[in-house]
Amino acid sequence: MAEAMKKKEFLEHWHGLEAHQPVNPEPVPYKHQGSTYDQDGIRITGSREFVESVLSRMKDLLRFEGPTTRLQVVFKETVDRETGVPTGTWNCYVQVHERGREAAYVNSAYGAVTYTPVGVE
Repeated sequence: MAEAMKKKEFLEHWHGLEAHQPVNPEPVPYKHQGSTYDQDGIRITGSREFVESVLSRMKDLLRFEGPTTRLQVVFKETVDRETGVPTGTWNCYVQVHERGREAAYVNSAYGAVTYTPVGVE
């Protein structure tokens, strides 16, 4: 079993990482069943302002919303499990998923019919 890095060790590792590395997540396979916890993905939690500030630094991921892959996203206010009352904090999950053959065919035959955000090619 792998041991977690101690804080000092982690901070040194993080500091030593090359800046602005390409973001290339491995897509979740088409028709994957079960948990995707062990797949490449991002979870951001906290105030809406914090979550959005982190998202603003991760716009590279928008290029995965296209003909062969799609973004699986959740962005919602956290709700207390016991009372059902909103907590004022937010959670955001982003994963890249492969599109199926049907979507690839439609996209190749008719051009991209999937959502492409303005300014993203």
